[in-house]
Amino acid sequence: MNFVMPDLYPASAEIFILLMACVVLLADLFAGKGRRWLAYLLAQLTLVGCFVITVLTRDGQNVTTFSNMFVSDMLADFLKLVLYPAVAVMLVYSREYLAARKLDRGEFYVLVLFATLGMMVMISANHFLSVYLGLELLALSLYALVAIDRDSARATEAAMKYFVLGAMASGLLLYGMSMVYGAVGSLDLFEVGQRVATGGGDRAVLVFGLVFIVSGLAFKLGVVPFHMWIPDVYHGAPTAVTLFIGSAPKLAAFAITLRMLVIGLNGLAEHWQTMLMFLAALSIALGNLAAIAQTNIKRMLAYSAISHMGFMLLGLLSGLTGPEGMLDQTFAALNAYSSAMFYAIAYVLMSLGAFGMVLLLSRAGFEAENIEDFKGLNKRSPWFAAMMMILMFSMAGVPFFVGFFAKFAVLQAVVAAGHVWLAVFAVLFSLIGAFYYLRVVKVMYFDAPTDMAPLEAPPDMRILLSLNGIAVALLGLLPGGVFDYAIFATYGFIAGY
Repeated sequence: MNFVMPDLYPASAEIFILLMACVVLLADLFAGKGRRWLAYLLAQLTLVGCFVITVLTRDGQNVTTFSNMFVSDMLADFLKLVLYPAVAVMLVYSREYLAARKLDRGEFYVLVLFATLGMMVMISANHFLSVYLGLELLALSLYALVAIDRDSARATEAAMKYFVLGAMASGLLLYGMSMVYGAVGSLDLFEVGQRVATGGGDRAVLVFGLVFIVSGLAFKLGVVPFHMWIPDVYHGAPTAVTLFIGSAPKLAAFAITLRMLVIGLNGLAEHWQTMLMFLAALSIALGNLAAIAQTNIKRMLAYSAISHMGFMLLGLLSGLTGPEGMLDQTFAALNAYSSAMFYAIAYVLMSLGAFGMVLLLSRAGFEAENIEDFKGLNKRSPWFAAMMMILMFSMAGVPFFVGFFAKFAVLQAVVAAGHVWLAVFAVLFSLIGAFYYLRVVKVMYFDAPTDMAPLEAPPDMRILLSLNGIAVALLGLLPGGVFDYAIFATYGFIAGY
């Protein structure tokens, strides 16, 4: 057997972040406790380096390497260029919180970098094995991050629940992949897609494997009925880790769902679309209804995340089918997938800001986890109360913030695909869900404050949190740039296959 050296150039950013994660680990070991800032600085420089490398190495072509297991295309480049700033912003928001709880250890930053590497591999995966490797690298890093506060029984319990349920979901996904491999004899997504589309393999075995694959993906997205881990993990993990789990990994989950279903299992679209339809409807309904009853803002945002992922699934299920002859197939796919991608990006931006506000209100010995902790925030800090109001309005889908435009784009794709009833259903539950977002605004502006302690945060966090809120407002008014690039990346993805 002759070993063929793979082309390492398309994976330059992944190689760089892997090397730098090892450098951060060693640097923290030799720097000692007195220089905790070194690991943070190196982690941020690593993300900047990855951004620069991705910009310099992209050429708009679909390039595969590692025996077609890894692909560099416009979709991967775009999502990675969103991923790096999201992780960097998370580190800025988290630094003060971690320092106050003595959790700003080098292993936190190493685990974040390895989790980011896992997400990058997932985004560029072109093979069932690379999907699974990236997914497990991300999952194992997140399990450790949830349990990083070893003195917290709640965090340990959340990590155990996450680990057990995550292992079960990984098993479901792996079993589904094995069923597909047994049916078609390949793990390459493109080859699997071709063989399934031409009627290759046992149809019953393929559909059976598809059920397990969709179940595993649904767990990673956190949609009903595979959502059980979301509220407990969001609540039990340190808020800085909750911020991480609730933001950047959604981009990677979107990427593998798109690649596995649209490329690998395109020939089974009528089956997985029906599954996604039920998952989306249940997630939107349960997520919004359950969030109304929450008094803990982390649990409220957890159920909110479930409903938002349901909305994202609406875009994914609208790209391939519909009444025959009603819509040009390529245009339908382009419109639907770019809407779903834009929704994922908008949600990451809103989630960063919302959990960033929770971190802003937290301090040493105090966790701002309850909605009551936001009472009278307008009197303590009118500016940051306005930022939180913008974020809540955007999540609720109030015009004219980015959340409204993201929902409008997805609903437009759903209606264009012929699922009018599903769009009406989503709008009705969005109106119901607006209650719990507006309740936070009411508490900030109309309730008397119970705590008049000044908000203490470093300047970089204050500036970034302000820019985050302003970006949510401006992208709602001027979404064209990001949305156009999402269309461009989606077009490159569709045209490449």
